[in-house]
Amino acid sequence: MKTVGFIGLGTMGKPMAANLIQKGFRVNVYNRTADKAQELVALGAAQAASPAEAAKEADVIVTMLSNDQVVLDSLFGENGLAHSLRPGQTVIDCSTVSPATSRKIYDELASHLVDFLDAPVTGSKPAAENGTLVFMVGGQEETLDAQRDVFEAMGSKIVYMGPSGSGSYAKLAHNTMVGINALGLMEGLSMVTKAGLDPESFLSIVLAGGANSRQAELKGSKIVSRDFSNQFSTKLMLKDLQLAGDVADGFQMPSPMLRTATGLFQMGLAKGLGEDDLCSVIQCYEDWMHMQVRSRDKSAEATTERRRNARIQLDIKLHLSVYQWEQEGSFSGQLIEGTLIDLSESGIRLVSSFPLARDMFIVLHFPKEADLPPITARIIRIDPDNGLFRYGCMLSGLPPYVRLKLEEYIRVRSEEQEQASQS
Repeated sequence: MKTVGFIGLGTMGKPMAANLIQKGFRVNVYNRTADKAQELVALGAAQAASPAEAAKEADVIVTMLSNDQVVLDSLFGENGLAHSLRPGQTVIDCSTVSPATSRKIYDELASHLVDFLDAPVTGSKPAAENGTLVFMVGGQEETLDAQRDVFEAMGSKIVYMGPSGSGSYAKLAHNTMVGINALGLMEGLSMVTKAGLDPESFLSIVLAGGANSRQAELKGSKIVSRDFSNQFSTKLMLKDLQLAGDVADGFQMPSPMLRTATGLFQMGLAKGLGEDDLCSVIQCYEDWMHMQVRSRDKSAEATTERRRNARIQLDIKLHLSVYQWEQEGSFSGQLIEGTLIDLSESGIRLVSSFPLARDMFIVLHFPKEADLPPITARIIRIDPDNGLFRYGCMLSGLPPYVRLKLEEYIRVRSEEQEQASQS
């Protein structure tokens, strides 16, 4: 049985190496963070101190790394593979890199009589764990045939695409579609959520209809259950789209959907979602529509409906900061009391004895127990009521997480008041 050197034990690499071990290959593993190798050592792998050491006794070396520079460093850097490679060995790079990088490695290794295949994968973490990855392979076809047993230990489909760089071209075109399809799913789910429909019910329609896609199957349930655990990260999706954009530029080919997708995943990265699964970019849409896309909490909906049907009025005491312009460049403010009596999708209703004006901005200060920051609102409606004033207020710039905390606080208070009314 062949000895395989495996470099890179991240989300994909670790389960791929585990499958090689379980299929009977002798495996030497290396990862920059050494602790990630411990599970594989327990399965029977040998741990190497460097890429060069992992390759020294290997017949085949597999790399599964994050980007072009990391791949090049693992090959040609200090203690890289090239320092211990010998004629007749084969290097298989399963990373997603530019076709130019793949061809550069092929040419360099060929001068040392070492074979090279660019063989990126599709299938994400579940397929890596199940050994059902799909490989798209560039390089010499006879090299692929000689190493087919290695591929079959990790995947269920191996497609030869052509000469060196062909696998990388195929992967970038493939991931262009992945990114676009994922965002199409997110937009559809956002639209029905904003319309007040249940996104989980809508997803069942998608999965049964013409809008279905592999992304809907893989990411739909993750989105509606708020599971952003990493299967394929936002930062890697963005990296692949940027590489695809470079290819499109080189071809002088318009790619409007690719450009739009790249921009949206850049927003996700800027929002701090780089290490989360790519489906976490739904949170950008949620910021725009001030709502979360999630399975409906039926018990909470029932409580709200009971409250509305029973016309149980909220009675949450607040302090309101009210600011008025005195003259250009200065204003005065004061703190008044008010009562929150209802919450709607876009605003709240307050009661106060203090007269205010339309379009005035106020700042709401909730009780300490609510653990809510001050919230700004604009008065859009005033209804006098026996010496009191009922104000309809639109909330301004409310982040989704604050909106959810507000809804939860009001839900708990309404349940308390409902129970009190029944006792």
